[in-house]
Amino acid sequence: MSWLVLAISGVLEAVWATALGKSEGFSRLVPSLLFVIALAASMAGLAYAMRELPVGTAYAVWVGIGAVLTILYAMFTGQESVTALKVLFLALIVASVIGLKLAH
Repeated sequence: MSWLVLAISGVLEAVWATALGKSEGFSRLVPSLLFVIALAASMAGLAYAMRELPVGTAYAVWVGIGAVLTILYAMFTGQESVTALKVLFLALIVASVIGLKLAH
């Protein structure tokens, strides 16, 4: 259950990171509210997962999921360029997250 909660929390990390960028310094209400809600839920899920998983593993997986999804969203929306090197390094992050799960 901890791994599922951790994965969902990683997705929520991407949500709050994207909302933070769209809040324009907290001057836009909806993205600012989404940021606060997603941040709280993401942190709560991370804390829950850390009850059973090692801190380093949980944090690395959480950050990896959030970072990859944030960049993929930015690429999909055209805010970030897509290059072969970026795709390669994103794949390496995904492989690392999977490796941490398998090694646990």
